[in-house]
Amino acid sequence: MKNSNLQDYSHKRFNILTGEWVLVSPHRAKRPWQGQNEAVNNEKRPAYDEKCYLCAGNTRINGEVNPKYSDVFVFTNDFAALQSDSPTFSVNDGLLVAESETGICKVICFSPDHSKSLADMSAEEIQKVVFAWQREYKELAAKPNINYVQIFENKGAVMGCSNPHPHGQIWSQSTLPNEVDKKDTQQLNYYNEKNSSLLGDYLGQELDKQERIIFENDGFVVLVPFWAIWPFEAMIVPKRQMANILDMTDEETLQYGEAIAVLTKAYDKLFNTSFPYSSGIHQSPTDGNENKHWHWHMSFYPPLLRSASVKKFMVGYEMFGSPQRDITAESAVKMIKALL
Repeated sequence: MKNSNLQDYSHKRFNILTGEWVLVSPHRAKRPWQGQNEAVNNEKRPAYDEKCYLCAGNTRINGEVNPKYSDVFVFTNDFAALQSDSPTFSVNDGLLVAESETGICKVICFSPDHSKSLADMSAEEIQKVVFAWQREYKELAAKPNINYVQIFENKGAVMGCSNPHPHGQIWSQSTLPNEVDKKDTQQLNYYNEKNSSLLGDYLGQELDKQERIIFENDGFVVLVPFWAIWPFEAMIVPKRQMANILDMTDEETLQYGEAIAVLTKAYDKLFNTSFPYSSGIHQSPTDGNENKHWHWHMSFYPPLLRSASVKKFMVGYEMFGSPQRDITAESAVKMIKALL
């Protein structure tokens, strides 16, 4: 699709996974910026911080003491957004509708080294994180009241991360959250019609065109999706169709770790800063069904737009109309690939 119109003129791109559109305005990338500049903090952190609630051996706010962990540490969130003991109830009062929601929230520390992020870790170190994700997914999926497990990370203060220690979260709940519900519907409809994976067929097109591919190894592809919303959004997709992360072989978990390492290291080089983002894994529900239509993937949504201090704001038209971006997916790929 070598179409110069996509690089020069406003247009809409369709997100096959959600069924929604994003407005792309490449001509706006040239506009001057006189808006807010974020504070940039590139201060070197110590390997251990005695005041950090997540460091090994330290006492958390609830009085519990972390073990002297040496690689990955997982615990139940002290301030969980979902409660496992919430009573079952519903409200159906005309147009006022509510339902109870139960779940379990966990925190996963990627490393005991307070100074690190995933970008500072080797593929082998990240593989240990992947193994922990798999263990938690399997354990939570086995619970009868858990029908979805959301693994995610918020990195950086600009993304609302309250503690710089390298960590992510795992929220599991009884129903499908909105974004997952959309992707479940889109993938199921495509599978029923084509008897093949929506994301797998899309990946085949991208590999043929090589216009938005950042990196690939034997098991995974890192790309900027055609419909990307955030300026330097990226997606990691397994080459073979897998419903969830338990379907990986040990070799593939290392290849997955390599894909994460390559992308996050490139991000840090992009604006010479510890690159903030929210990342998350979307995978099959844990509802006991086969979910053959699912092809799991991991998305990265970084907010930075022009520099380490200028971020993309989702306001105005994005709030009331639809998402909009200035830098095309193809331009973003060129910038990221140049740093590999």
